[in-house]
Amino acid sequence: MANIRYGSRRLSIAIKKYGDGIINDVKRVIAETARLIQSNAQAMAPVDDGDLRKSIEVDIRDGGFTAIVTVGAHYAIYVEYGTGIYAVNGDGRKTPWAYYSDKLGRFVRTRGMEAQPFWFPAVEIGRQYFHAEMKRLGG
Repeated sequence: MANIRYGSRRLSIAIKKYGDGIINDVKRVIAETARLIQSNAQAMAPVDDGDLRKSIEVDIRDGGFTAIVTVGAHYAIYVEYGTGIYAVNGDGRKTPWAYYSDKLGRFVRTRGMEAQPFWFPAVEIGRQYFHAEMKRLGG
C-alpha cells in the first residue's frame, strides 16, 4: 500500500549540529514513531480473518535512522478508500456487481464497501508524535 520513511538529510545536519550525544535519542524517536504507527494502524484496521492487521510490519534500517512501516495485504487500499459507490472521492464503480465469496460459499451482489481508514490516521498520529519529540530534543 504505502511506505512511510522517517530519516532525512535534515536529520543528518541536525546530528552534526547537536553532536553525537543525541544520536541514540534520535534513533529511539524514529523507532518509537514507527511502532506507534504500526500499533495504531493495527488497532484501527477492521478485522475479518486478521490478515490485514498481521500484514502491518516495521523494518528499522540504516543503523536506526530509517524506519519503514508497510502494509502487506494486497486489499488494504480498498479498505482504506472504500469501493464502488462508497469509494472516497467517488472514484469507484457506479453499478452493482457480483463476486463469489469463499467465506459464504455463494455469489454475493454488492454496490461496494465503505471506507474504513486505518493507515492515514495512524500515520498522522505518528507524524505528530515525531515532530513533538524531535522538537523536544531541539531539532
